[in-house]
Amino acid sequence: MKNKHVRHIGPFALMLTGLGSIIGSGWLFGAARAANIAGPAAVVAWIGGMLIILSIALSYAELGAMFPEAGGMVRYARYSHGSMLGFIAAWSNWIAIVSVIPVEAEASIQYMSTWPYPWAHGLYVDGELSTLGLLLAAVLVVLYFLINYWGVKLYTRANTYITSFKLVVPALAAGALFYSGFHAENFSTAVPGGFAPYGWSAVMTAIATSGIVFSYNGFQSPINMAGEAIHPGRNVPLGVIGSILLAAAVYIALQVAFIGALSPSDLVNGWHGLNFSSPFAQLAMALGLNWLVFLLYADAFISPSGTGATYMATTTRMIYGMERNGTMPKIFGQVHPLYHIPRQAMWFNLAVAYVFLFFFRSWNGLAAVISVATVISYLTGPVCVASLRRTAADLERPLKLPYLDGLAPFAFVFSSLVLYWARWPLTGKIILLIIAALPVYFWYQAKEGWPDFRREIKGALWMMIYLFVIAVLSYCGSREFGGTGLLPYGTDMGVVAVVSLGFYYWGVQSGWRTRYLINEHDAHTPGDELEEALRSKEDQLAGLTGGTAL
Repeated sequence: MKNKHVRHIGPFALMLTGLGSIIGSGWLFGAARAANIAGPAAVVAWIGGMLIILSIALSYAELGAMFPEAGGMVRYARYSHGSMLGFIAAWSNWIAIVSVIPVEAEASIQYMSTWPYPWAHGLYVDGELSTLGLLLAAVLVVLYFLINYWGVKLYTRANTYITSFKLVVPALAAGALFYSGFHAENFSTAVPGGFAPYGWSAVMTAIATSGIVFSYNGFQSPINMAGEAIHPGRNVPLGVIGSILLAAAVYIALQVAFIGALSPSDLVNGWHGLNFSSPFAQLAMALGLNWLVFLLYADAFISPSGTGATYMATTTRMIYGMERNGTMPKIFGQVHPLYHIPRQAMWFNLAVAYVFLFFFRSWNGLAAVISVATVISYLTGPVCVASLRRTAADLERPLKLPYLDGLAPFAFVFSSLVLYWARWPLTGKIILLIIAALPVYFWYQAKEGWPDFRREIKGALWMMIYLFVIAVLSYCGSREFGGTGLLPYGTDMGVVAVVSLGFYYWGVQSGWRTRYLINEHDAHTPGDELEEALRSKEDQLAGLTGGTAL
């Protein structure tokens, strides 16, 4: 039997893990980028993004409570629809998450470029990191790696302190900007274009590409660490929902404060003319808030570093999960006997993070790519949870969502709309990146002798056709979303919604009680029962220390 992860993460630590993932570089840059795209209506974009992400997260929370295992988000689709859909979901999810590690390091160095030292100004030039900037970012990625290298205990202890600081600084920044220089007229018709200067299509694009989806993405961390959580049926949902709601309150306050702190001179060239390398720090400088500038520069390292370390932890468990799916080398499934982490998977993720770091040299560019890949990875969650209600109704569900018949299709349709709002050609490029990985799946299937291959194809066919259709709709869509204009604005979103709803129901009906579900969850051996009994004793002891084994 493989080494198992030890359960010793309590509800508070899980929520801090989610919050530590969510509040990273997104708050440092997201408010400025969203205002640049949508003007004052960026506030609405953050609220809309929260509602969409919350609906998706609830679907995954039920799955995480059902299957409390490390790297769970790369395995759920395999249980409900077979290995091919499982591979597509796992690949897109992993791409979206592992690329966050370098983008957090880039964010820190980009903020550092506005330090009052001549050498610092050369770190970020012409919209991308210089060679020196890249080297410093590479050092930060190694730091994220080392925080996790000696196990989840060190990681959760460090993350508790980091997350506490990450909450205090954004709250202070929002309060200081409100108090020191708030221009309420920036939200009114006194500013050219009014509240929504570029129309509501810009608000939708802001949700998809300004870093809003990217900023909320950390809700996955408590789910991916469910295998190490005490009482996962109760604590995983609490960690997921609590972290999203707390982060949303912080983000909305920061967006309002940022817009209100802008002076008339900042808006001479309109909202599209906003150009900040380190938005909140530069506003604090203009207002003479030197103490806040110092805190913001410190947090520009601490917030992204906390998120980078968290994602190094969760991506490691995702690679572990993909190895258990049979689509990664077996070496990635080896768990260290003392520190209870798959160290070989950590080394692999470190290498991939460096590839992303050196090919995408700016926060804005990589954040947009991550956002679209993230949305694609979300699509399977609502379909999987609804399909398992039909094909595996007898499975124990520590969390059973009410009103799933409405919540799941809502989450799928709005995920599809966010994917469409990301604009052509970015939508098409990321869809191509996801599909391009399929030869890896076919290679592993050939090694296994193509078991149940026809049924595996049937379980994933709806997703394959869906991705192609969405790419075509994006190309033919309205000019407001980068398309050719064949579908007029308004009609295009109605078509996307109706088409995606049809694919949702097709996907739900495509699931079956797969052999992976039968072999890995229906079977329960006496050895497993003994191990669970031993774990329950560890859980009780860990609970006495607040859920974290210190």
